[in-house]
Amino acid sequence: MPKDKDTKVCFVIAPIGTEGSDVRVRSDQVLKHIITPAARECGYEPIRADQISEPGLITSQVIQHIVQDPLVIADLTGRNPNVFYELAVRHAIKKPVVQIIQAAELIPFDVAGSRTIHVDHHDLDSAAKAKEEIVRQIHSVEKNPGDVDTPISVAVELQSLRQSDNPLEKSNAEIISMLQEIRVNLADIREEPRRFRVHPGAVEELGMLLGRLADVVDAEDGKMATSEQLEALRMVHHRSERALYHLCRDAGIPPEAILRRSRREAKPKQE
Repeated sequence: MPKDKDTKVCFVIAPIGTEGSDVRVRSDQVLKHIITPAARECGYEPIRADQISEPGLITSQVIQHIVQDPLVIADLTGRNPNVFYELAVRHAIKKPVVQIIQAAELIPFDVAGSRTIHVDHHDLDSAAKAKEEIVRQIHSVEKNPGDVDTPISVAVELQSLRQSDNPLEKSNAEIISMLQEIRVNLADIREEPRRFRVHPGAVEELGMLLGRLADVVDAEDGKMATSEQLEALRMVHHRSERALYHLCRDAGIPPEAILRRSRREAKPKQE
């Protein structure tokens, strides 16, 4: 723990492993050479669960740090279940968190919508770049500490829109659902082994369509979508589904299961 009671604490959620294990060696190196310099540059003192020295139940102390500390940095490397449990607690209270992951690993689709920093701790350039990006993200959340979106908060807000009596708010929920569905589908494809070479044109088209959806949603932040915009977005969704079908086919992945949810979301609701 930092000695100065006025020092801001940054709690580090990370896979720790047993003493001497590869997991522990990597976690220590990332903490020492990347996280700690970045956090201290921004005025925070990092602390990891194994560094908590106060007497008492360690689980309760970890949760206390997750809930109370002004900043959390979460290392998603290895998909450690404790890491994701603790990350979910932080997401639930909608407080600032910076996510990092080993460069070679895929981001699980549950948190793929949150900006995540890739780092290769064996590569000095990658480590330096990751440290700079952590600093940049910390400064960003400090400017707007209340402007934090997490998968949990987005899901709660989306459910509220769906239950609204305002038809435009329900339509906005439909737009967000379509955008989330495409992101999940892309993550599903990345998880599958590639048996065939994916045509770059399919990836480019799907990325362009996803960008168009995101641009409209961002441009209309805080506003209700018009009927014309909704119709245009439905067309984008239809074309995205078609591009996704070809992408699945080229990758050797059966497209039916991946597209089933998309079709269900896009189906007009009966009054």
